[in-house]
Amino acid sequence: MPVRRTLRVLRRYLRVLGRRFEHWSAPARRQWRRSLQLRIVALTLVASSLLVGAFGFFVAERSAKILLNRAQDEVESSMAGKLKYSVSQLSVHRQDRDPRLPQTIKTTVDTLADGDRAESGGSIVSMRADQFPEIAPYTAGKTPTGDLITPELIRAVSRDGKKAEQVRTADVGGQKTKFLVYGTPVPTNFGHVELYYMVPLTTEDSAANQIRTTVLVTGLALVILLGVIAGLVTRLVVLPVRDASRTAQRLSAGLLDQRMRVDGEDDLALLAASFNQMAANLQRQIVRLEEMSRLQRRFTSDVSHELRTPLTTVRMAADLIFAERDEFDPAVARSAELLQAELDRFESLLTDLLEISRFDAGFAALDAEHTDLVPIVERVADRLTGLADRVGVTLELRLPETPVIAEVDPRRVERVLRNLVGNAVEHGEGRPVQITLATDESAVAVTVRDHGIGLKPGEERLVFNRFWRADPSRARQTGGTGLGLSISAEDARLHGGWLEAWGAPGEGAQFRLTLPVRAGDRLLSAPLPLIPRDRLPTIEAPVVPVAPDETAEVF
Repeated sequence: MPVRRTLRVLRRYLRVLGRRFEHWSAPARRQWRRSLQLRIVALTLVASSLLVGAFGFFVAERSAKILLNRAQDEVESSMAGKLKYSVSQLSVHRQDRDPRLPQTIKTTVDTLADGDRAESGGSIVSMRADQFPEIAPYTAGKTPTGDLITPELIRAVSRDGKKAEQVRTADVGGQKTKFLVYGTPVPTNFGHVELYYMVPLTTEDSAANQIRTTVLVTGLALVILLGVIAGLVTRLVVLPVRDASRTAQRLSAGLLDQRMRVDGEDDLALLAASFNQMAANLQRQIVRLEEMSRLQRRFTSDVSHELRTPLTTVRMAADLIFAERDEFDPAVARSAELLQAELDRFESLLTDLLEISRFDAGFAALDAEHTDLVPIVERVADRLTGLADRVGVTLELRLPETPVIAEVDPRRVERVLRNLVGNAVEHGEGRPVQITLATDESAVAVTVRDHGIGLKPGEERLVFNRFWRADPSRARQTGGTGLGLSISAEDARLHGGWLEAWGAPGEGAQFRLTLPVRAGDRLLSAPLPLIPRDRLPTIEAPVVPVAPDETAEVF
């Protein structure tokens, strides 16, 4: 139990530290993601640091090795002369018990040392006779050689009779000094003694340290210089890119006269010039399209208004003929009925065109008031019951028992529902149409579900286009104009709501109207799913909101 408790506490502290680290490092990580210049400079510094570090290590180690090899060559050369002199001095003694032998050893060592004592930083000469214990070792000077002449070196020289060398560190005068220690056997008439020559590597160490320091300082300066150069070069490239990004943002915001600055004749200047040419072409095309759209809207509005007066006159004459049709011949009477029906459709088309022109001109206004949507849905169903009976469709209402109050424009909501239910009846193939109303704290939704021919993939994006029809050869039952769903989508946007479509071939379609309970509120979710619940496990048809709010959550 204590171990588990300790592990839990440790994990808790690790999580807290992790969250704090993420919080503290968030600005740096954000800057790393957003700054191309920072990433290039950082990568350049890392790569150059590794390269310069590896090169500097190689140069420093190689230089130290060269200095050491040179010192070894000098010591070997000096050692050869000292060995020759020692052999000549000790060859006069026939046996190790010669009483003059210690004095000869002392004189020889002092001569070899040449008065250069270790106290002043000079070399050290020592002679030992490990195989003859009665012969005392002698060292020129007072420097202890216990740390320099190791048992391994003595064994190699004395017992094996080989030349040997070591690099050792000893304390001389309170300072650590590195020595190159050479040992060689000195042949005599009674055997051999050992001659040890210890040369301080102070000069070589100092030179190696200076080389390392020089390499380190030069490497740091080179890395910093490379970083500065990378930053300057990257800045030359990034600044035009940033300028292009800012100019593109201004262009997307509608400031079509924005251009990049062109400096020089290099690739970046060519990029800026090409960008400016593209912006100019886009500006001309957009202005042209805006002018064409304005002329088209004006033409539609003017034609719609101009047709209103003659249509009223024709309507009055047609109503008079239609009222007296019983007194005409059957063929004339039938013509009067057809004339009345087509005039009704023409008047409806003219009304829709006027409504579309108001939307295009931005003159459509929302007359919102607190309204109960239940009576609106019932009224739409009652008005379309006759049409549903003629085509054999049953309207099924699924309404809450309590009032559903929302701040909406009742005329526009009724028009949207009339278009949705009318289309469902027309394309329902004689199967039932379900109309469902639901609400929550922030939104109300109405779904209209039919089980007719459905929609092909991608058509849920097209149904809201003006004059679009899934099957142009299909005869209309309601005499529609082809603008109903387009006007309905505009009505939904005017409320700040959504009008969405789902469909699958042979499985019907469902339209969902979602409106905020309070006018001006932002929709985040809908109380009813767009895809019917009986199709959720299998249907993968795309869900396409008509409203421009991309943050909306679609169920």
